[in-house]
Amino acid sequence: MLTHYLDIKLRAQPDLPANQILPALYAKLHRALVRLQTNSVAVSFPGYSQNPLGLGETLRLIGSSVSLAEVTSLPWSGGVADYINVGEVVEVPANVEHRRLTRVQAKSNPERLRRRQIRRHSLTAEQALERIPEGVIETLRLPFLPVTSTSTGQTFFLFLRLSAPQSTPTEGRFNSYGLSVAATIPWF
Repeated sequence: MLTHYLDIKLRAQPDLPANQILPALYAKLHRALVRLQTNSVAVSFPGYSQNPLGLGETLRLIGSSVSLAEVTSLPWSGGVADYINVGEVVEVPANVEHRRLTRVQAKSNPERLRRRQIRRHSLTAEQALERIPEGVIETLRLPFLPVTSTSTGQTFFLFLRLSAPQSTPTEGRFNSYGLSVAATIPWF
């Protein structure tokens, strides 16, 4: 249940902008969620806006008071602790909107998409090229974070899309990035 939240606000730094602190903070949170093996902590960015640098200067963790206490009990913010202010765990306000914050992947590499088609559908290279021509490249204009996966070591851009408001919440599980394809989060 997403009944409580905790705000982590970035401190203004003249020599280190928020768009450099936030990815480091998020990476540390990701590692902590992997370590805890939890699927009950969600993330939110209250300053979200529809531009590439539009995640704002607050990372909000949402979950039960117990799950948030587990996260805060770990020393996961080392290295960025001097650049953040961690708030208290408090109850989510009543009568808030609910939204889905999801990862969006661009289809930006036709060659990789063709290899996947060949592998998954046993196509020939020619058939894959016919299905996915050279001109098929999708670019996203969404806020993102550069992230390195703890399982593969690959660095990628985590593009985030916020859904339209919903009147009722949808429960579900959250991955080690604090995101879900189905569950909503309280939005306020």
